[in-house]
Amino acid sequence: MATAQADVRRKAAKTPLRDPREAPRAPQEALRSLPKTIEWLRREGLLMETDTPVSGDLELTGIQKHFDGSYPILFNNVKGYPNVRAITNFFANMDIVDRLFGWQDRTARTRELAHALTHPIPSEVVSQEEAPCQQEVITDDLDVNKYILPIRHTHLESEITIGSGNSVVVGDKFWGGSHIGYNRMNFRWGNIGTFQISPGSHMWQVMTKYYKDEPVPLTVCFGLPAAATLLAGGGFDYVVLPRGGDELGAAGAVQGFPMRLVKARTVDAYAVADCEYVLEGYLHPRDKRYETKEAEEHDTQGRYHFHPEWAGYMGKAYKAPTFHVTAITMRRRSDRPFIYPMGVHMYDCNNIDTTVREAAFFELCERIQPGLIQDVNIPFPMTDWAGAILQVRKRLKTDDGFTRNFLAAAMACSSGMRLCIAVDSDVDIYSMDDIIWALTTRVNPRDDILNPVPGGAGQTFIPSERLTAGGAQWTAMNTRFEGGMAIDATVPYGFENDFMRPVYPIDRVDPRGWFDEDQITKGKAAMKTSSWAEVLARTGR
Repeated sequence: MATAQADVRRKAAKTPLRDPREAPRAPQEALRSLPKTIEWLRREGLLMETDTPVSGDLELTGIQKHFDGSYPILFNNVKGYPNVRAITNFFANMDIVDRLFGWQDRTARTRELAHALTHPIPSEVVSQEEAPCQQEVITDDLDVNKYILPIRHTHLESEITIGSGNSVVVGDKFWGGSHIGYNRMNFRWGNIGTFQISPGSHMWQVMTKYYKDEPVPLTVCFGLPAAATLLAGGGFDYVVLPRGGDELGAAGAVQGFPMRLVKARTVDAYAVADCEYVLEGYLHPRDKRYETKEAEEHDTQGRYHFHPEWAGYMGKAYKAPTFHVTAITMRRRSDRPFIYPMGVHMYDCNNIDTTVREAAFFELCERIQPGLIQDVNIPFPMTDWAGAILQVRKRLKTDDGFTRNFLAAAMACSSGMRLCIAVDSDVDIYSMDDIIWALTTRVNPRDDILNPVPGGAGQTFIPSERLTAGGAQWTAMNTRFEGGMAIDATVPYGFENDFMRPVYPIDRVDPRGWFDEDQITKGKAAMKTSSWAEVLARTGR
């Protein structure tokens, strides 16, 4: 298949890109809306921007994959959507995200975000006249794909998807709290689209509660303030963010001021006032339809490709509840609102999904035994919801036991978590080399590898779990979770001296006494080809 090549000519010079680590902290004003954030990114040289037209069919995600983990990318011209601008890679680089929210480093991010989750700032409701997302209201022509940019991620899938929206449920329908989350949709029938809900998720809880009642009113918001997008990525961390909790309030705590809500025009629900687009409507739990024509024709769930999923495999098409749209509202089309589509199983998606979960696991462990947990990391290979690394600093012999309590609790409280590893504070949890070294040298395979929750609730997006269904359809009803694997890679308390790592005298020897700055810079750069050497050199280990 020929590679798509766009016209490389650009209409205007863009702000030169700068090292994200050198960018200043964003002012609070930059967090008020997606347009405000984009202004800040452009001003600080943290935005790749192009006027060359892009298609949502393969081109957008293909370009994003070329720059996975890099700068946010803004497409000022989207084929077939003259009033839309698309941004992607928005959360792909955590150095930029840290500057945006003012987090000093990765550990500070996890701790400060854990505090925000438990100290929400209540949202405020503004008038419909004041809400940017209701500057235009459409109720007569509701073919969703005409207004909301759908994308096709890979050539392996047969249909387009809208996965860039965040479901919002506020008030009585969420037990008095507020929910925000991601749900993939395919509007195969104009204003009616499939609405995929992960078993056990908050929307699953809402659907189960009202399954036999009238359809559930809600909104799906697009192009939200950055803090709202961040909180939408939290999932299966419901001991810390339970039903009835205030997720939008937590987003307010992250940004430092209340999230603004507005009453929907056609349903008894609320939307995020400062987002770019809103779909208002009703979730019909019992009106289930196939996500793709291919799956429908074969009347089979869980077999045919849909779009990629967080586990790193192609997703499968299922029979899903439907969302019936009653209104589409948006910022003025003359202002060309932004939409934020993204590829799944890229750093963009991964960082949204894992950042809140890291903080939630930290808070969970703090509740079990304060002071023992030091940090949490979910590296990309652990695929969003499937794993975590816990770092502890033991103080007493009893902490040997509490470390295993942490492992079991993390896996029991997160449906489908397959791998959880505990390491000591002398291990760099952001280096997979250091993690593999700890697994190799500190784990007793007979005593330190646990299988905490066999037969528990799992995730059908993991192919090995689908296989447990045998000849039955690959749905959550037919699969069985193998129980996951928890690994205690910590040193037993009292044996620290026996596991002492060498520490070379990097703090006592300054290479500037032997080499000039250019030699030192180039020598350090060459170390990047040996990643563990670079990691160890930071501490002298």
